[in-house]
Amino acid sequence: MSMQVSGNNQPGTGVAALGNFPPGTRVFVFRGGAATWFGTQLLGMAITIFTLGICYPFAVVLVERWRAKNTFLLGRPLRFVGTGWGIFGLWIKWFLLILITLGIYSFWVYPRLTVWKIENTVLD
Repeated sequence: MSMQVSGNNQPGTGVAALGNFPPGTRVFVFRGGAATWFGTQLLGMAITIFTLGICYPFAVVLVERWRAKNTFLLGRPLRFVGTGWGIFGLWIKWFLLILITLGIYSFWVYPRLTVWKIENTVLD
């Protein structure tokens, strides 16, 4: 069985390229702690609240960098390469669409934001 990390089907591009592992192998390990998570969340909330949500993308990046820094794939660390400016335009568009649709568009924002997070997380 071959599990692909990326969406392409090129040989040597997925998890299978890192080795052949039996079922039940721990592929991901997370080593984050409560203190650093709390500090990161507090800073992210402050950024969001003091800018009335406009700088939320920068808070997302802060949290995603913490998550990636503490996550390992088969012993190799992940790294988040996205930037607040990289999603800022999309966030403004999504924010306006949420306002215009009285919140209905928010159901589409979370999956799109998740795609952006995953696409900007790389294996170091």
